[in-house]
Amino acid sequence: MTTVRLPLFPLNSVLFPGLVLPLNVFEERYRAMMRELLKTPEDEPRRFAVVAIRDGHEVAPSAPGMPDPTALRERGPAAGFGPDPMKAFHKVGCVADTATIRERADGTFEVLATGTTRVRLLSVDASGPFLTAELEPVAEEPGDEAGALAEGVLRAFRQYQKRLAGARERSLATGAELPDEPGVVSYLVAAAMVLDTPTKQRLLQAPDTASRLRDELKLLRAETAIIRSLPSLPAPDLTRGPTNLN
Repeated sequence: MTTVRLPLFPLNSVLFPGLVLPLNVFEERYRAMMRELLKTPEDEPRRFAVVAIRDGHEVAPSAPGMPDPTALRERGPAAGFGPDPMKAFHKVGCVADTATIRERADGTFEVLATGTTRVRLLSVDASGPFLTAELEPVAEEPGDEAGALAEGVLRAFRQYQKRLAGARERSLATGAELPDEPGVVSYLVAAAMVLDTPTKQRLLQAPDTASRLRDELKLLRAETAIIRSLPSLPAPDLTRGPTNLN
């Protein structure tokens, strides 16, 4: 079994392969991570792994807790994740390749990364200034009828977009072309749909592309029906993802 050790960046969201991840890094443990990544030569990949948080907080408390005003805030690389960080994270995550790591004058960082490959979390090390993890790659198998399923998902996704735009009384931008490669389709739709983190995590760790597409087709039909019934349903902009604060 081939494994790799990478810095670990837990988030309250799921990163999918091919998707862009903007980060505003201000916590010291993650600032230390970015300083370490900057030591990597520019012609080599500067990578870290992103996992979704199952239980805990991605930002450590910055003030004495309530109701005890004398309680000391939690510090360290595993702050907010309990005595065993492995239990705080979902076990399948995604490697992120950084395109930009820019340090600001105040010591915080502006980071732009892109998801590349899925990985399975094997162990977490909290002995350093930031979390690191032992990871194994998770292969992406196509599964049965992935091509036909991708076509159906794209049609359903277009209907979903139209309903969502109508619910927000917005016009739908039609200029953007969607991909037709089944694996790319499956990840794009999973990232773009308005779903909770557990559902997105389920899609990320689907056993193969076809299984993910089948799940998405059911979700798209169900969500489109809900939006049709509730035209004032709020939803975030599908074309722009918010910056993750860490």
